[in-house]
Amino acid sequence: MEPEDLIRGCQQREVNALRQLYEMYGKSMHGVIFNIVRDHAIADEVLQDVFLKVWNHADSYNARKGRVFTWIVNISRHAAIDKIRTRDYKQSGATTDVQNFTDVIASGDSLDIQTNAIGLKSFVNALQDSCIQVIELLFFRGFTQKEAAELLDIPLGTIKTRSRNCIDQLRKMVSSTQA
Repeated sequence: MEPEDLIRGCQQREVNALRQLYEMYGKSMHGVIFNIVRDHAIADEVLQDVFLKVWNHADSYNARKGRVFTWIVNISRHAAIDKIRTRDYKQSGATTDVQNFTDVIASGDSLDIQTNAIGLKSFVNALQDSCIQVIELLFFRGFTQKEAAELLDIPLGTIKTRSRNCIDQLRKMVSSTQA
C-alpha cells in the first residue's frame, strides 16, 4: 500500500493502516528522535507519541504540501524538540555535552540505515562543514538559532543566513536528483 493510502486508512480509523505506517517508518523516525534526545528509552516514548499524533491528526496531512514521510519526520522532530525542552528532561541530566555530537553527521553515526536509505546522509555529507555543523545543531539536535550562535560563537544573523543558504543547497541537490 502507498503511504497516502495508509494515511487515508488512519483517517478512517483503520488500525492496520497505522501499523503499516509504523512498520514502514518506525525505525527511521526512531533515528530522527534519538539523534535529538540521545536516549533510547526516551526516543521509544517519543516515537509512541509521534504515531499517536499521526493517528489523531491524520486529517491534517496535505499531500500538496509534501510526502507522508516528510510530514511524519516533521512531527517526529518537533516532538523530540518539545521533549528536550521540558523541565523534566533538563532536570534528568539526559542532555549531553554538545562536544559529543557536533560532528556526528560528518562521522556517519547520526543517521541510521533506514534514514540513509532515502539518501539524506549523502546529501548532508555533500555540504560544506559549516553547513553540516549548523544543520546538525538546528535540525537534528533541536537547538534554537540563538543557542547555535552562542555555541558556535558566531553572530545570530550569520546562523540565520547560513541555515537558509544550507537548506537552499539541500533543496537544490534533492531537486536535481528528482529531475
